[in-house]
Amino acid sequence: MNIAVLGAGAWGTALAIYLSARHDVALWTRNTEHLVELATLRVNQRYLPGQYLPDSIHLVSALSDVLERAELVFVVVPVSGLRVTLQQMAALDRSLPFVLGCKGFEAGSAKLPCQVVEDVYPAGIAYGVLSGPSFAREVALGLPAALTLASRDDAFSKWIASEIHTSILRVYSNHDVIGVEVGGALKNVVAIAAGISDGLAFGNNARAALITRGLAEIIRLGVALGGQRETFTGLSGIGDLILTCTGDLSRNRQVGMMLASGWPLSEILPEIGHVTEGVYTVREAHGMGQQLQIDMPVTRAVYSILYEYIPVKRAIRDMLDREPGSETD
Repeated sequence: MNIAVLGAGAWGTALAIYLSARHDVALWTRNTEHLVELATLRVNQRYLPGQYLPDSIHLVSALSDVLERAELVFVVVPVSGLRVTLQQMAALDRSLPFVLGCKGFEAGSAKLPCQVVEDVYPAGIAYGVLSGPSFAREVALGLPAALTLASRDDAFSKWIASEIHTSILRVYSNHDVIGVEVGGALKNVVAIAAGISDGLAFGNNARAALITRGLAEIIRLGVALGGQRETFTGLSGIGDLILTCTGDLSRNRQVGMMLASGWPLSEILPEIGHVTEGVYTVREAHGMGQQLQIDMPVTRAVYSILYEYIPVKRAIRDMLDREPGSETD
């Protein structure tokens, strides 16, 4: 199958490498300088250093060219670039089926990626959402992983699963697009909090408690937005949350650890060099929590640190000093 991967960040590059073992893959980046670097080195030094790009992967910078031969598209751009990318696809009048590989809420609108799709394609289009516990580097190396493919179309889910499922990367289907996307977005916020906890040397017990209570508020917001509670106990919920809160490759956890060490956010983001969606997601999540009157203490603490410039130790102390309540509330 001819597959186009839009977005040559870490995850897009890793997916292109994985898919190229069975399919004809083209990797698109709008940045021509980045394209030249990829073509010259055959390594994505900026986002996935040390991982060779197979010669079979075609590198393209013109969107019309990469879509011309494609039968399926993986859209793996940051959420901030999703709407314009979909609009460009729609303008080319290529009603290709696609899979979203981005996580977060759109800044300003607080819309999930699936809601952005509905804005751009009001008449509908075949698409799904790929999410779950997966560090790009490990997928590129061919290490085992399991992901969730969410789509409201059963036939689409089965088709995509048959094309990308292997013994190395197992793909499970799910109907709950909203729940899968909420889990994928909010786990990044909790991971920042987990990184702060680790950076302050609060220990394993505190991290476990934080992950558990973070999951509770993910479920509260997710269900309020239309997600199904059981989705959050699966790969795209607790699975992705555990990985992102504990893995050393987690960029959002790194943000939290650097905040705990006294780094200002203005210096952290350039140092990491990748998009850290939790930094932007927390603004929209905090606003939705207030609007829907949902208690989200972990989200509120991270928001206060990043955008109200509350000192890290004070924000965490305020969160820990809350009056205890029922665990099931």
